[in-house]
Amino acid sequence: MRVGIEEDLDTRADIAVRGVRVEAPVQRSKGAGPSDDGHLVVDGANATLPLNPDSPYEVRDGRIRRGTADLGLSVTPVARPKFYELSTADGVPYRKIALLHGKDVLATTVVQTCVRYAEEQRCRFCTIEESLRAGATVAAKTPQQLAEVAEAAVRLDGVRQMVLTTGTTAGPDRGARHLVRCVRAVLDAVPGLPVQVQIEPPGDLGVLTELREAGATSIGIHVESLDDAVRRRWMPGKSTVPLAEYEAAWAEAVRVFGRNRVSTYLLIGLGEDPDDLVAGAGRLIGAGVYPFVVPMRPMLGTLARRDGATAPSPSLVADVTRRVAALLRAAGMTGADQGAGCAACGACGLLSAAGG
Repeated sequence: MRVGIEEDLDTRADIAVRGVRVEAPVQRSKGAGPSDDGHLVVDGANATLPLNPDSPYEVRDGRIRRGTADLGLSVTPVARPKFYELSTADGVPYRKIALLHGKDVLATTVVQTCVRYAEEQRCRFCTIEESLRAGATVAAKTPQQLAEVAEAAVRLDGVRQMVLTTGTTAGPDRGARHLVRCVRAVLDAVPGLPVQVQIEPPGDLGVLTELREAGATSIGIHVESLDDAVRRRWMPGKSTVPLAEYEAAWAEAVRVFGRNRVSTYLLIGLGEDPDDLVAGAGRLIGAGVYPFVVPMRPMLGTLARRDGATAPSPSLVADVTRRVAALLRAAGMTGADQGAGCAACGACGLLSAAGG
């Protein structure tokens, strides 16, 4: 018998922080963003969970178990996709251009370098350039390469949406206009594929209209924290972009893309007061922006991991997730309605499991 929804969320939060013991053919160990995990399908939904040999949780016979207890969660590891076996005409493996996230999301960092990657500027949870240094990817993906891989991933592996993010570039658009070209090329190859783009607030907000007109379904403008002291500590370079710029970009993005087609990451575990975090999420929801709350899990190679930072407590993750999900339900907003992107996938957080 399944446990109640409240107990279920507590259990899922504990697993999200402590991880599982399982063989996962599809994994993510480096790159932009806050988590490195194995890609699984839990009760039919995408989930990314830390692969931890010391976890008390184990996947056996398609179920998550703790000791002899069956926790009532079915699990299937995501299979290695067929498109990983292919290469471009000039010999670049497709898996160096884009990766499968979850069972049906194609994701890529279009520019794998960031002007904020020097140690004194770097986001402490990010390893965007480490995958490049390891030879797992290429520095810049062309629109043609992305279109080729997207077509193969949809045809061979049933991919249903795509995420295009980018390291911040030195230009005033911070990399957004290259994404315009990439979206157009992808949709020329795969008409109708939902695509999310992810950028910092661009210097010229007009590029948001260009992204929408190119065919992007939704947009992520990720702030990670609404607390300026936290931002300065965890994102010294990115924090030089004032919150007012984020607010202006969110407002224009909602105007252009529509309510609940704009999202932002809020990371649990950076030291922000949880009541303030939830209140900030509420303000975003009121503005039509989906706050994707996610536990910060320091990846190998991050400054956070080097300096001994740890993931937040499961109880904190469950508490914040539960309260933000309630606000989302009251506003009639769900991650699935984003159409494409991190909130639509939902794998890195627990909001979808909590009804958000």
